[in-house]
Amino acid sequence: MSLKERNKNFRILVVDDEPLIRESLYEILRIEGYRVQMAQGGKEALQLMSKNEFDIVVTDFKLPKMSGMDLLEAVKKEYPKTEVIMITGYGSIETAVEAMKKGAYDYVTKPINDNEIKIIIQKTIENKRVVRENETLRELLARERRSAYGAMIGSSEKMQSVYHMIDSVASTNATILIAGESGTGKGLIARAIHENDKTRQGKPFVEVSCGALSETLLESELFGHVKGAFTGAIKDKEGRFEYADGGTVFLDEIDAFSLSLQVKLLRVLQDGVFERVGDNVTRKTHARIIVATNQTLTDLVATGKFREDLYYRVNVIAIQAPPLRERKEDIEQIAGHFLEKYSRINSKKVGELSDEVVDIFQNYFWQGNVRELENAIEGAVIMAKTEIVNKEDIPNISKFISDPVLNNNNGKTLRKAVEEPEREYIISVLDDCNWNRNRAAEVLGVNRTTLYNKMKKYDIFGDNKRDE
Repeated sequence: MSLKERNKNFRILVVDDEPLIRESLYEILRIEGYRVQMAQGGKEALQLMSKNEFDIVVTDFKLPKMSGMDLLEAVKKEYPKTEVIMITGYGSIETAVEAMKKGAYDYVTKPINDNEIKIIIQKTIENKRVVRENETLRELLARERRSAYGAMIGSSEKMQSVYHMIDSVASTNATILIAGESGTGKGLIARAIHENDKTRQGKPFVEVSCGALSETLLESELFGHVKGAFTGAIKDKEGRFEYADGGTVFLDEIDAFSLSLQVKLLRVLQDGVFERVGDNVTRKTHARIIVATNQTLTDLVATGKFREDLYYRVNVIAIQAPPLRERKEDIEQIAGHFLEKYSRINSKKVGELSDEVVDIFQNYFWQGNVRELENAIEGAVIMAKTEIVNKEDIPNISKFISDPVLNNNNGKTLRKAVEEPEREYIISVLDDCNWNRNRAAEVLGVNRTTLYNKMKKYDIFGDNKRDE
């Protein structure tokens, strides 16, 4: 493909109130193969840009009513991907420097030299071509990642660790515990494990929200029941463990299990057998079980709300779903996914966040994690007036700019505030007891297992004494 043929893919807008200069530039660039349009002033230029996408705007600094600098600022705000080349008077270096500071890609001085403007335009085009190729490559990589890890998005170090864990455990039969706050995508991790297990591909993936069901309904949902087992049981029903035989059962909010149901779940995990409610026929399942919780199970074990033997059985391999505030470098990429989703749903064309919004989002605590970000993006797409989400498009923007409780406490939750002194106290007692765990447990008034679990939870290691 010749240079002129390649140049046909790029659109240039020439803005100048002097017909001779405007038409001269038009001819120079048209001969080079570019698709060129002209405007006499800034207002006309913006009207054309609202209807067509331009790669480059070449504008004179001195324009009637709306100056070239004002046009530059409007273009960079509303069409940040469009590059601007400023035409200035001879010797107006100060103007050129100011334009560059405000986002102009380059400048050319009058009288305009044909070769100079062609070289500057070509340099700008080459830069845009590289940017486009990089964007295409990133999109391809993102698609490959989404293909490999379901709908999970992110390339941060925290997410790379999660992807590595998924790859490591997918082909095993081990029970997986996924821990993390609400809204961190624990269900996506579970599904990715299932879909990366070649032996279970095409088999059912069943998700059960345990916290949303009463004990009776949860038991029936998981194990099934026979006709007459309880009021309303008008026929036999297959449970999830039966239905997902050979596939995967994902139990979200496993901490919602009653102690009696925990016993039955432990039996499934250990031996793969169970009975339907009201039945005495023992059935077997080969379903893989993945569980998730946003609670600290060791605390529930310590208070007697979660069986210790079940805890060890589900905690064969643990994956921590990182909160959004710990992988802020992924925010822009995740937001892009939701921009595309809600633009499609709302029949709009909103493609990116302004730099100001990106900065606001990256400094926000995101207590609701990805789910909170999704809600914010949905509202922003609905309110957006241009293809760029600006600060004024964010519903309840004051919440994101100023959260006095979180800001004043550096995002420290009540649990974190309580855990920090507990960790320090445990280390202090261990130091006093020369790291004899039996003696330290006696001093602390807990059993040795509870102490061990606390040490594991707080990353306290006896060989290093303190994990500073």
